[in-house]
Amino acid sequence: MASVRHPERLGLHVRVVLRGGDVVGPGRADLLEGIARHGSIAAAGREMGMSYRRAWTLVADIARCFGAPVVVTAPGGAQGGGATLTDLGEQVVALYRRIEAAANAATEREVVALEALRHAGAE
Repeated sequence: MASVRHPERLGLHVRVVLRGGDVVGPGRADLLEGIARHGSIAAAGREMGMSYRRAWTLVADIARCFGAPVVVTAPGGAQGGGATLTDLGEQVVALYRRIEAAANAATEREVVALEALRHAGAE
């Protein structure tokens, strides 16, 4: 069986495919939430084990997908700089998390049944 990035998260790991093949999934939502939490693209990327460049590329890809910035940045220097989500970025995360929660709620019994089968086979 394949492994997943977040094995502690039982249930569905939802990827929403939009027109044109653009995707919003758990990794992108996690990255945006990390940026909101840390106020930094670099720190959010580090937390997820990705390079600053990779984090920036994903942020740019999400912005391209939605046609507007999802993160605003302030230059570094003496004041420190940083990054925050735009209203659009917050909406993307909120809608994705609602979709994810609804999908998990709709399949909770089946996931529990699969998990029970897995453990029954080991006995």
